[in-house]
Amino acid sequence: MSGADGVFALFENSAEVFLDVSKLLITYADNILRNPNEEKYRSIRIGNTTFSTKLLPVKGAVECLFEMGFVEAETHLVFPKSASVEKLRRVRDTIAAERDQRITASNPTSVRVPPAPPQPPPMLSAGPATPPVSAPAPAALPFTASSPTFERSLQSNFQHVLIYENHELQQKALKCIPQELLRSRATERLNQAKDADPACCLDEEDMLVLELLQWFKFDFFSWVDNLPCTRCGGATQPSGSLTPSHDELRWDAGRIENHYCHTCQLSTRFPRYNNPEKLLETRRGRCGEWANCFTLICRAMGLEARYIWDSTGYGLLSDHVWTEVFSQSQRRWIHCDPCENACDKPLLYELGWGKKLSYILAFSRDQAVDVTWRYSCKHSEVLSRRTLIQETLLLQKLNQLNTTRQQNVGAERKQELLQRLLVELVEFISPSIPSAGELGGRISGSLAWRAARGETGTATGDAGFVFIPSESEKQNKLFHIHYNVTSDCYVRLSKDGENISGWQKGTWRMENVFRKEEHDWQMVYLARTEGSTHGKISWKFNCSSVGLKIKCVSARVFSQTFHSGRVCWSLHSAGTTLDFPGDGGMHRFSNLSGGTELIVEAELTGGEGDVSWQHTQLFRQSLKEKDKAMFEVLVEMEDS
Repeated sequence: MSGADGVFALFENSAEVFLDVSKLLITYADNILRNPNEEKYRSIRIGNTTFSTKLLPVKGAVECLFEMGFVEAETHLVFPKSASVEKLRRVRDTIAAERDQRITASNPTSVRVPPAPPQPPPMLSAGPATPPVSAPAPAALPFTASSPTFERSLQSNFQHVLIYENHELQQKALKCIPQELLRSRATERLNQAKDADPACCLDEEDMLVLELLQWFKFDFFSWVDNLPCTRCGGATQPSGSLTPSHDELRWDAGRIENHYCHTCQLSTRFPRYNNPEKLLETRRGRCGEWANCFTLICRAMGLEARYIWDSTGYGLLSDHVWTEVFSQSQRRWIHCDPCENACDKPLLYELGWGKKLSYILAFSRDQAVDVTWRYSCKHSEVLSRRTLIQETLLLQKLNQLNTTRQQNVGAERKQELLQRLLVELVEFISPSIPSAGELGGRISGSLAWRAARGETGTATGDAGFVFIPSESEKQNKLFHIHYNVTSDCYVRLSKDGENISGWQKGTWRMENVFRKEEHDWQMVYLARTEGSTHGKISWKFNCSSVGLKIKCVSARVFSQTFHSGRVCWSLHSAGTTLDFPGDGGMHRFSNLSGGTELIVEAELTGGEGDVSWQHTQLFRQSLKEKDKAMFEVLVEMEDS
């Protein structure tokens, strides 16, 4: 959602909601306009109670801040000195004018059609066949017959997916893919599945999807929060946008992020390319780039794939996108999220990330389908939020798009598409039952980026990253990684020294843990969050997918305690749990052999007084020690 769309969406809120949040937005703007040199007014903490409870949940509100000129900077939204004050004033005045009109109007809702109770979509809308009995009438929500921006998005997404059918582009994509290796792994994976279950009805294509997801995430594409400075290689901060060049526009990059280095005073451009051909070259981005390129990869490999667009409209960035692949053996569409290396976990977003879903649309070369109901087990809640377009009108628009697109499609193919849609409709009637794998939080992007969107999952914190052997690690049968808390970086020594920045990006589970820098003492460490009595963090390694098992494990960790603080380190594998000390020495364990999974865990408890959280520390070291690793794990593997 763009900023202009954010203002439009803000206006669609009920009068009560709009008047409340618009007052807050105008206050943010006025503080800057009246005190242009006061730094405190240029920064809004994302965790601030007012922000998180009154502004963040309201449709269009945060997008208005972006349109004003605010940018995201880890735990805060910041109005950079380079941002346009005039643009801030324009957005502020637009909101204020609407606010004045609603206050002074004798009947502020007279120009809007009152909402009707949620009705079930007609049969071919791919929604629930009957409305849930408990469906509430969304009387407090606005209603518009149709959002023009929403309709344009339908058309543009449906047009965009045709690029995946370009034969020359598919051939270019195939040159980037280790086809023989992935197909060989898929065959091995299928054989293992059939050995475990002789009645297995899956085929090699299903396993190829799993291999593609794993390869794409861990070997091919990379996530971008902020680009390193092109001059010094140091950290940059987002600082508004830049004007796209002719070449950037040629590759459909209408938005250019400015990643600014305060040390060099140099801007590094981050074009948000929307052309998958260019993405085969850059191999980086956020969810839009990931899903865009991955869908092309799937089509190039001969898989039927479609692009999934989520127009939720909540959180700092409204939309997420991913892919679905049609399984011939299962005769159904399978959810695939390359950012998360997640397959067939459609409830991940609603339950794991906590997203408040409204519209999720699927676009393929032949068909556009409303698939919202696959991704929700709370149908009545979703119905109450679908206010951008009447359900009957949405059905009409989708049917129009499909009729036009299928004009030259043969009768047999049309019948197949209709049959698939009918199968989906039956699936959508009953809300899905969640599985354990769908309850974890988001793992792509920075912690602040996820936390700001409410996508970190439950109170157990960030969850889900698993170290899986690369091809070179498989060949050498060795996995070796260490972590330096000062540089806040993992180095995967067994994978050509690959770096993973950010301690949380390598964790499997964490609860009440954060990274603390003591600038007065010039020390840094991981500790419990302030006020907590218990903390836990773990790292996970799994080699089952590459056909290996653990031979032995070596681990070296360092923890420090004060007063009654206690840190308990343990290793878990194949039903065995071993405790070991955090004394900084290397400890070797051969009695963990035979398993395929290893979890290294630290539990932090105890301490005294108001600063008890500081009495259990992991990896404490000087801020000047950028090369010394206080956490190291080495796993030797053998054939299973």
